[in-house]
Amino acid sequence: MTYVNSLCMAKSKNKTVYVCQSCGAQRSRWEGKCSDCGTWNSLVEETFSDASSGYGGKSGTQRGWVASNSASVQTLRLDQSLNEAKMQRMSTSISELDRVLGGGLAESSFVLLGGAPGIGKSTLLLQMAGGLAKNQKSVLYISAEESTNQSASRAHRLGIKYQSIEIASENNMNLILDLAEKMKPDVLIVDSVQTIFVPEVTAAPGSVSQVREAAGQLMMFAKRTKTAVVLIGHITKDGNLAGPKVLEHMVDCVLSFEGDSNTHFRLLRTLKNRFGSAQELGVFEMSSLGLREVLNPSELFLQERSQNRVGSSIFASLEGTRPILCEIQALTLNSNNSFPRRTSIGIDINRIHLLTAVLDRHLGIKLSFNDLYINVVGGLKIEEPGVDLAIAAAVLSTDRNEPIASDALYLGEIGLTGEIRAISFPEIRIREAVKLGFKQFYLPYFNKKHFEDPGLMKNINVNFLKSVHDLEKLNF
Repeated sequence: MTYVNSLCMAKSKNKTVYVCQSCGAQRSRWEGKCSDCGTWNSLVEETFSDASSGYGGKSGTQRGWVASNSASVQTLRLDQSLNEAKMQRMSTSISELDRVLGGGLAESSFVLLGGAPGIGKSTLLLQMAGGLAKNQKSVLYISAEESTNQSASRAHRLGIKYQSIEIASENNMNLILDLAEKMKPDVLIVDSVQTIFVPEVTAAPGSVSQVREAAGQLMMFAKRTKTAVVLIGHITKDGNLAGPKVLEHMVDCVLSFEGDSNTHFRLLRTLKNRFGSAQELGVFEMSSLGLREVLNPSELFLQERSQNRVGSSIFASLEGTRPILCEIQALTLNSNNSFPRRTSIGIDINRIHLLTAVLDRHLGIKLSFNDLYINVVGGLKIEEPGVDLAIAAAVLSTDRNEPIASDALYLGEIGLTGEIRAISFPEIRIREAVKLGFKQFYLPYFNKKHFEDPGLMKNINVNFLKSVHDLEKLNF
């Protein structure tokens, strides 16, 4: 009998492991460098109880979040009509936010919003709560970082005063879920997931174990009650979402709120979306009354373009399904250093090194003796290779000291052999540029046969280029 009791005590005994705060890897002893992700000094001691397992452990089972053997599982047949299986969405009354969410906040969805401190995450979600309240939706806003009066004061400053919005200050997950079970809101907002804790997990708030367990309980609450849950997440100094990578796998939608503290523009990107298109972009402008939508960002990014357009070209970036025109600036200077400087803002510096080598080799531009500076105006970040031709045109312009025509648009990817490769969806980009008065377009030759609307090219001048040598022959 004593032997059996000792076994039971051993089973319920806590155990200590070391968890990497970057990737979530677990080790039985401390290591200076995580052997999985290579991060130094990231392993933190955490204590786990064998008696509590899964999302919520004992408390989760008592609350009914862990299904019992007798519980029935609901299924949906694929032969049902679309109307029966259609997902319900809630409009936030903010068109830019609805765009990146794929048409509105989906019922029982699990959304994660990340961004730098002070960028405006809480402001955006408070305004979202106000928009939902206009559409007769109830919202429960949980702030674990501010008091109730502080959150309410900010909401009143933004003009948000609705009876259907409740604000609470709490960081205990059990109490948060108890309150949500009692109020049954349409949308639950938690600010932030790194500051709440699950009492059954003996680790500090913000640790990998706490974030994983808290997110798991909130996910099951969202799916069981059909409540849309929105989390605010912190980011690391590298710009990645803090916490375990499994957090991004759990959620249905990952939004990134970006912006430069020196400017008033804010960019909301969709990094993952199970209910809509990924890589969508919403543009906001920060004002004294909160975030204001920018419905025509192309015009906004080009409104301060200088009259002297030496080293300045225009590119149409495609963010999801939305074309946005942006200005690419280039500047070359004679270098006194043995290794000329290459500086790029908004474009991967490795892409600049490749283009520099191509232009130096095929066009004879002695960029190896010049410093080169590339900038995307407005704080945009461009990752698609179709920006290569616009960069090359800007570099040629500053090298020749010749201005580029104000109504010219450059689209195309440049290969290492100097060829100009086709881009995707050129017609969508051209239509956006025509609205803003652009009439000259420089496109890859291989896009010529893919135009579905011949009437689009009637009132514009389109130049199809095969290689960078064709670009050199042009008069800007």
